[in-house]
Amino acid sequence: MGTPTTPSSGGAGEGAGWFTRMPPQAPDASAAPQAPQASQVSQAPLTSHAPSTPDTPQVPHAPHGSYAAQGFQTPVGPAAAGPAGSGPSDESDAALLRRTMAEIEPVADQVTSYFYALLFLRHPDLRELFPAAMDTQRDRLFKALLTAATHADDPATLTTYLTHLGRGHRKYGTRPEHYPAVGEALIGALTRYASSVWGPRTEAAWVAAYTTISQIMIDAATEDELRSPAWWQAEVVAHEMRTPDIAVVTVRPDQPYPFLAGQYTALETPWWPRVWRHYSFASAPRSDGLLSFHVKAVPAGWVSTALVRRARPGDVIRLGPPAGSMTVDHTSDNGLLCLGGGTGIAPIKALVEDVARHGRRRTVDVFYGARENHGLYDIETMLRLRQSHPWLSVRPVLDDGPGGLPSGGLPDAIREHGPWHTHDAYLSGPPGMIRRGVEALVGVGIPTHRIRHDSLEELAGATT
Repeated sequence: MGTPTTPSSGGAGEGAGWFTRMPPQAPDASAAPQAPQASQVSQAPLTSHAPSTPDTPQVPHAPHGSYAAQGFQTPVGPAAAGPAGSGPSDESDAALLRRTMAEIEPVADQVTSYFYALLFLRHPDLRELFPAAMDTQRDRLFKALLTAATHADDPATLTTYLTHLGRGHRKYGTRPEHYPAVGEALIGALTRYASSVWGPRTEAAWVAAYTTISQIMIDAATEDELRSPAWWQAEVVAHEMRTPDIAVVTVRPDQPYPFLAGQYTALETPWWPRVWRHYSFASAPRSDGLLSFHVKAVPAGWVSTALVRRARPGDVIRLGPPAGSMTVDHTSDNGLLCLGGGTGIAPIKALVEDVARHGRRRTVDVFYGARENHGLYDIETMLRLRQSHPWLSVRPVLDDGPGGLPSGGLPDAIREHGPWHTHDAYLSGPPGMIRRGVEALVGVGIPTHRIRHDSLEELAGATT
């Protein structure tokens, strides 16, 4: 389950006017980037990074038409004609979206930069919603839009994914009136860089898809606003260094914070406003309401370094809503096979506590991996849990894996033990370890629907 999931939610909200169409313009590959209108957006060349501040050229707006939201049922919007002699599958909106994505994939970096240039030049007021440095954030919004478009013909997956996004975007200060601007920038970027497939039918497919995307996100945020805040303030109450670069940070939220063992949240520090990174909860929900996170400071990691080097008791950070689907199914009697690499042991420990709390005697096998011995910083905690619970086994694994990631030893270790055909698998750690771990688990016969881990993209973001 690579995409974090949250319960689907509906909500109020009218779709008409959420997205306004920008007239297409024939691209000129030799010219400076142009907006999808007759007026030029910027004379400055667009680099691989979106500008940190908007440039000064005035951007006149051409007249716009509007599209009303459409219910998501079969392929969104009207069917589009494909090349002569093509089959019916080539004429669907979903096929047009996929062909557009295939064309822009080789120049995705340029498309992303152009997207943000259009967004900030046309709507400079939106710049303050983004962090000062866009090196990490710049890919996320555009990639999320494209990811959603790839699931346009899968309503269930699309709704789950966008509900999570809509709830999470509340912490950025996103409002319904911001969505049209994003839609205009998206169509503008695609108009320029997907020239060989772009036309009225393709544009209509993307407008319909984005209208659906934005409405699902708006409805999810509206529903979530009725039951929880956009973020929580949390005071640091303990800060324990486990190694020279790993700290256990414990915080007290300013109001009840509901979550499940195995989930994660986004953290923002006062030293880097609007920069959020994902960290897993290091324990099951506690009676005192405290939350703990295991944080490793990484080179050039703004949030991780701040939490490890600067945070102290009394400091206040912000928490986004809980997310993630790596939770225990307490209706099953299957055993748990848990692979935790580095600080990925934190949610694994939370899962063990959760099983213990529910009182059902289920076999839990934990493989705790690290590159070197000092990376097993929480092994004593895990061994104490093993002494208290006879159904729990803990096996430390050391490995100098490729690229310095603990990604080789854990897969090898699970192949040497087992069998695992009656187990559900849980993986937490660096993305490389998870990829190789999934391959190994499938190789030993565990079906993919019983392998749980969180989104690799979210995990990659947590490394900064």
